[in-house]
Amino acid sequence: MIALFRKHVTTPSFSTPASTALPSEEKQSSSRDLFLAACRCEPVERTPVWMMRQAGRALPEYRALKEKHSFVEMVKTPELAAEVTLQPVRRFGFDAAILFSDILVVPEAMGQTYRFRETGGIEMDFALRSPAEIDRLDGSCVTERLAYMGDALRLIKRELAGNAALIGFAGSPWTLANFMIEGGGSREWHGAKQLFYNNQAEFSRLMEKLTAAVAACLQVQIDAGAEVVQIFDTLGGLLAPDDFEEASSRWIRQIVASIPSTTPVIVFAKGASHWDALVETGANVLGVDWTQRIAEVRGQLPDNVGVQGNLDPALLCASPEAAAAATARILESMRKKTGHIFNLGHGVTPDARLESIAAVVETVQKFRH
Repeated sequence: MIALFRKHVTTPSFSTPASTALPSEEKQSSSRDLFLAACRCEPVERTPVWMMRQAGRALPEYRALKEKHSFVEMVKTPELAAEVTLQPVRRFGFDAAILFSDILVVPEAMGQTYRFRETGGIEMDFALRSPAEIDRLDGSCVTERLAYMGDALRLIKRELAGNAALIGFAGSPWTLANFMIEGGGSREWHGAKQLFYNNQAEFSRLMEKLTAAVAACLQVQIDAGAEVVQIFDTLGGLLAPDDFEEASSRWIRQIVASIPSTTPVIVFAKGASHWDALVETGANVLGVDWTQRIAEVRGQLPDNVGVQGNLDPALLCASPEAAAAATARILESMRKKTGHIFNLGHGVTPDARLESIAAVVETVQKFRH
């Protein structure tokens, strides 16, 4: 079994040394409280911060594990998933930890296995190309087959000891349908659209199965201690405005309705700005990518719906000074506004500079409203 929170080499930082252990109990207790308060759009003394894909690719301690274990093995082994989840909290002092996993665990639990090719990219055992393939999907065992997620979350929860918020997540039905119909990643993503346009009944049948499976996946995580859940509609931006409600947001709305009202829900639809439809999902917080001004988005939303974002991930590959300056501009634009969780406009890239990540976190945590 891997020893959680083990020591590692100190990382360069922007101005003060990056943390090599969890921050103090007093600070981290505040971190969790700040994060949950921001999800509820309550006033906070500073903005909480975490980053999508904060666990994994950019961290040398993750790459050391990756030399010994495959990605799927790490996802499915609770001790490994817990260790990877905790690595960025230990290193940077983020205000929240998000379970190390993948959105494709849901299709796998339904019988459509995924893997990563040696040359890169996702490959699934088969593609959904006919009603027969949709018939093969079995959502009856999702809770049982995803028990490893719950096991990992319980380990993480114990180690965090209430010092940082714990986030669970899943992919949206629309985003999952795209991967499942293509049989992996794609440049064009035409398959799900064609099913949506040509066969509404079959499309709805697939989405009903996926909606139930995603809801079950999130409930596994909530039951194991996830305090917040995020739904990634990463391919939501593929849809025309007139199609977004029927193809994506209506299914997200059903999932949000199934989640206990005590658990805040973040919905991130990358590339989509259909704010009325997204508000109607019932989400507590909406993710904003880097192509929009987050303060302007916040102004379009009800007072009880927060925003998350939205630094351009490319700035993590720039100098710490550039990353900090851009972070400060976003924070200044949101001064005195409630319901802001600082994040990227998408995920941390593999070539992100550790000192620039540290600069962003430090800038956010020193900023006061």
